[in-house]
Amino acid sequence: MARLSFREQMLRVREDAIVDSVNRLLAEKGFDLMTVDEVAADVGIAKASLYKHFASKEDLAAAAMIRALDRALAQLERLRASQPQPSPLELLKAVARWSMQVQLAGEMPSLPSQNSSLRTSLLHNAAYLHRLTQVSDQLGEWILAAQSDGSLDTALPPELILFTLYARACDPVLTVLKAGGQHSDEQIVEWLLRTCFQGLMTTPAKS
Repeated sequence: MARLSFREQMLRVREDAIVDSVNRLLAEKGFDLMTVDEVAADVGIAKASLYKHFASKEDLAAAAMIRALDRALAQLERLRASQPQPSPLELLKAVARWSMQVQLAGEMPSLPSQNSSLRTSLLHNAAYLHRLTQVSDQLGEWILAAQSDGSLDTALPPELILFTLYARACDPVLTVLKAGGQHSDEQIVEWLLRTCFQGLMTTPAKS
C-alpha cells in the first residue's frame, strides 16, 4: 500500500474531524436542525474548506452513516469470532444491546424517516448501500437461524424482525428515559431489550 503524503494525511485528519462533528451533531440535533455552517464552526474551518471534502449536507450525513455502518460491521465480526459461539438469538440480542449503548452514548446519527433529498442521496451512495447490505445480510442470517431453532416466531416475516432491530438503534424511548435521570443506562438497555424480544406481557410464573 502506497504511503500517504503529509498533505494527504492532513486532509484525512480534517475529514475525520468533520465526520466526527457531523456524527455528534446528528446524534444531538438530527438532520433537519444540523447546518453546514454549524459543522464548519465546530471543526474550526471555513465553510468553503468543508465543501472541498463534502459537496452537500446530504453528503455529510451519508459519511456519518457509513462510519456508523463500519462500526456495526466491526461489531458483527467480533460477535462472529466470539468463542464459544452464542446462539443466534443471543447474537441478535448482543447486536441490539450494542446499538442501544451507542445511542445512549450520543454516538448514533439520527436521521429523519422521511426526507427526499437525503433518501435520494443515500440510495445513490454505493459505499453506504454496500455496507447496509452487509449488515442486513448478517442479521438476516441470524434471524433465519433463530426462527429455525424455535427461538423467534416463524409467523413473523424476517424483514419485520430486521427492521425492528434497526428501530432499536434510534428508539426515542432510550433518550427520554435517560433524560429523566432516574435509571442507569444499563437498566434502560435491558428494559428495551426485554420489550423488544419478549413483549409487554407478564411472563407466566414457573410451577
